[in-house]
Amino acid sequence: MQLFYAKAKQALTDLQRQICQAIETENGSGQFVTDTWQHDHGGGGITRLLQNGSVIEQGGVNFSHVMGKSLPASATAQRPELAGCGFEAMGVSIVMHPKNPYVPTSHFNVRLFFAKKPNGEISTWWCGGGFDLTPYYGFNEDCIAWHKAAQAACDPFGKALHPKFKKWCDEYFYLKHRQEARGIGGIFFDDFNELGLEQSLAFLQSVSAHYCKAYCAIMQQRKNTPYTQRERDFQLYRRGRYVEFNLVYDRGTLFGLQSGGRTESILMSLPPIVNWRYNWQPAPGTPEQELYTDFLPIRDWANESIL
Repeated sequence: MQLFYAKAKQALTDLQRQICQAIETENGSGQFVTDTWQHDHGGGGITRLLQNGSVIEQGGVNFSHVMGKSLPASATAQRPELAGCGFEAMGVSIVMHPKNPYVPTSHFNVRLFFAKKPNGEISTWWCGGGFDLTPYYGFNEDCIAWHKAAQAACDPFGKALHPKFKKWCDEYFYLKHRQEARGIGGIFFDDFNELGLEQSLAFLQSVSAHYCKAYCAIMQQRKNTPYTQRERDFQLYRRGRYVEFNLVYDRGTLFGLQSGGRTESILMSLPPIVNWRYNWQPAPGTPEQELYTDFLPIRDWANESIL
């Protein structure tokens, strides 16, 4: 098992490096700074942060490999049979908050999780992750390309995976208190071990490669679109939904904070500037309203065609 841990850790740190290089290429000016840290209970991580770039206002690509003697409440609530188990977890998580409102925010993560008995024996394991897109101004061609990339990431590992993980994503990234989706979705999966260890790692690598290619293509297409303060104001307002989801519902955020993880790395997912407006609604017939009427409702994007 130690050989697999080493292989998985190398694969995940390679993903972190490759994605940072690709984002830097599209970003132009501005580079990631690296912050290496240690976890109080064992392990640690590498946080790479980009701020005030020409495209990315703030973005983080975080690798972590952490251990603990007991699972936090957020984990045992989902799997009560694992109460009393320790854990070892490793993964890569990414959030990109662009400066231009026509470039969407993106989120990605992949992880491997091992629950361990008090004697160190593995009780069970699983992988999880996915990627999703949060546009401020929607473009059909971007949404279709994004979801086709999600489908292409899944299909070599089983044709049933994409519709299952797409549905899971639509349900997971939903703000119940707002009765609206956070964005246009993508794929989400957790507690997944049907492929076995080696194929699960290969699947996580496929998810990573397709995320990187799809998001960089959208960045390239939209990063030079002119915008005014109106679009910027709407972007900052919609970023509030991102904050609400991460602090209220996100499993990774809750697990990290409850397990004594590094707060700065966990909360790197939050945007640098956010505005809230009391009881605000976009005017009918505006591009801002189109986000709500045409893009946030669930659609089978991967099977649509660009007109």
